[in-house]
Amino acid sequence: MSLHLGRTIFGDPVNKGNLLSREEANALFHQWVLNPKLRIHMQQVAHLMKCWAAEKELLDEDGQWKWEMAGLLHDADWDQWPELHCSKIIEELEQRKIDPDIIHAIASHGHLHFGVEPVNAMDKMLYAFDELSGLIHAYSLMRPGGYDGMDLKGVKKRLKEKSFAANVSREDIMDACTRADIPLDELINFIIPRQALVIV
Repeated sequence: MSLHLGRTIFGDPVNKGNLLSREEANALFHQWVLNPKLRIHMQQVAHLMKCWAAEKELLDEDGQWKWEMAGLLHDADWDQWPELHCSKIIEELEQRKIDPDIIHAIASHGHLHFGVEPVNAMDKMLYAFDELSGLIHAYSLMRPGGYDGMDLKGVKKRLKEKSFAANVSREDIMDACTRADIPLDELINFIIPRQALVIV
């Protein structure tokens, strides 16, 4: 099954700055994503995107919400329409005249699958957080204390164990770090305490 999108341009430039309201985004999220585990993943990635936008990119509230929204909806069609991932959510956001930057970030969060390269900071960080966030959450579920006391050494040990969270692409994680020009250790240390704040 090919998920290749067959295009690299999304949305209309005239819609730059158009965002869903938080209520609209949450309504779409809850309507389309029924799997509780997938919801947790998407909420965690959304929170990481918001934190990065605020702390590293120094964006205002609108800018933070733009990044957060990309994270919240990046896998919105995977639950009910896996064969249309991520073309269905892209078409939905294009119909709603949403900022092309958000659509492109979603389209590029798995460039080997969708054929769209991550270009800017938002693209690269969504790609970077996606796989690594999932692995770190899987690690939290096997620890008696969850995120409490989790450290860099433990996460890297699990990364080396190919049988652990085997569906998580180690290649994508390393590629994402390279593209974003962020050391793996720095990214892990950023994720752990912030992801721990997302109530699951």
